[in-house]
Amino acid sequence: MPRWLRENALTAAMLGAFLIFLVMQSVFGWQVHNEELAQYGAAPLSWWAYLGTGHFAEAVFENWESEFLQMGGYVLLTAYLVQKGSAESKPEGQTDRPDDDARRAKPDSPWPVRVGGLPLAVYRNSLSLALLLIFAGAFLGHLFGGVAEYNQEQALESGAAPISAWQFLSTSDFWFQSMQNWQSEFLAVGVLILLSIVLRQHASPESKPVTAAHAQTGA
Repeated sequence: MPRWLRENALTAAMLGAFLIFLVMQSVFGWQVHNEELAQYGAAPLSWWAYLGTGHFAEAVFENWESEFLQMGGYVLLTAYLVQKGSAESKPEGQTDRPDDDARRAKPDSPWPVRVGGLPLAVYRNSLSLALLLIFAGAFLGHLFGGVAEYNQEQALESGAAPISAWQFLSTSDFWFQSMQNWQSEFLAVGVLILLSIVLRQHASPESKPVTAAHAQTGA
């Protein structure tokens, strides 16, 4: 295995799986969408044309939205809240770690740490900020993809006039789509936090060592 791949194998595996599943989603979604169009006597779309539809955008972005909300919220909450015994929690009573103090900056520390001031203030929270910004982008993608799909459905079913994205934002349909994903994401993380208290996965940084006591907090 090339060194660059070995050193980035985890990212490569995750992004590779993402691309495979995204393509599979697009193929199955394309088939479903064409079946729906056929029910109304509309012409089927090519796969390439389907990728530009609200049907595809809505399905993709409503999932990305929930994932990045969950991850951004999780990163932020773990900075302030603890769960005794969980590998996913910092120890009780710990605030910043010693190396979070910019006065301990080293020559190879990231430049915002060495510069200080506003760059440091932003950088100290950059991971949660980045995740929440991606969430915001996905939220907008869901909104605009969703209103496009909603308008097409209404036009096919009853010939109704299209509504705006702002109007779609106030519908139960939009928030039902969001909430069904949000609740599952936070459930999954909550279950991981609790299970990591008593269960182990050897060699994983997401787990406490196999020999660790249940009361030990943090991996």
